[in-house]
Amino acid sequence: MVNEFNEYVRERFSTGGTVVIKAMMGGYLVYLNGKLIGDICDHELFLKRTPTSDRLLADSELRYPYEGSKTLMHVFDRFEDSDLIAELLEGMYEELPEKKPKKAK
Repeated sequence: MVNEFNEYVRERFSTGGTVVIKAMMGGYLVYLNGKLIGDICDHELFLKRTPTSDRLLADSELRYPYEGSKTLMHVFDRFEDSDLIAELLEGMYEELPEKKPKKAK
């Protein structure tokens, strides 16, 4: 079963590059060009905090998407603003660290 909200997020964010959404413990992880940018929990999007997301989403509520998580920015109504999404994703991608290589066993 395809989750409509996940597909909507993938579609809207695809202007920023390759978006992959992976299932994780009842929720989903959202990756942009291989970097983890946020989570989807209960059909709600949460993005990591970076200088760009703090600036562009300053009025977003900080919440815990699931027990034991860090606070993330709850994004609820910004999906129709293509310019904002493009600026947000470009800035976040530059500011987030590269994925750490897996250790050899």
